[in-house]
Amino acid sequence: MAEKQINPWLKNGLELGPPLLFFIAYLRLQDKTVTVAGTDYDGFILATAIFVPILLASTAILWKLTGVISRIQVFTAILVVFFGALTIWFNDDRFFKMKTTIVYAFFAGALGIGLLRGQSYLKFLMGDRLPMADEGWMIMTKRLALAFVAMGVTNEIVWRTQSDQFWVTFETFALPAFLFVVFMSQAPLIERFSLPDGEDDQSPGDPS
Repeated sequence: MAEKQINPWLKNGLELGPPLLFFIAYLRLQDKTVTVAGTDYDGFILATAIFVPILLASTAILWKLTGVISRIQVFTAILVVFFGALTIWFNDDRFFKMKTTIVYAFFAGALGIGLLRGQSYLKFLMGDRLPMADEGWMIMTKRLALAFVAMGVTNEIVWRTQSDQFWVTFETFALPAFLFVVFMSQAPLIERFSLPDGEDDQSPGDPS
């Protein structure tokens, strides 16, 4: 099914809004404690409880408006619900912090498996929007896989050694900014291996 075009600002708001709202909720609630059925929940747990339904609602709205939902969005939503539920049930913020590492580890692993098979799963996800020779896709896939590994390792170090506020800020802004820079830095590669619209390169070559 073809994706319906919607206002870019609305789309960005639905995609980026939930993490920003989590950040704002944490800042507002970080010094508060709520007692439910004899159990005390701190600001991090409360912000997590707010974030999960907001993410699901924004994903559902985006799906309703565009008519499509990506595999990445589905996978992310499942992990958020699962680890968010564990965080709230066990009253332990470590589950939610590990969720970020697992997401990046999954992406790195999936791309790595494709590379071992001589394929670019990144092309499978983005090839219809970015015509590029297979050689270029293989190079970009390797770079993105390494970037996801670095992000996962860094997240583990940060949440285990820094304060909650530092991690929330890092997870909300630093990691997405790093990924954005990685994508933007691929511009020369894309220009070098770009193909005319409608043309596809089926060559299996892996330049390494």
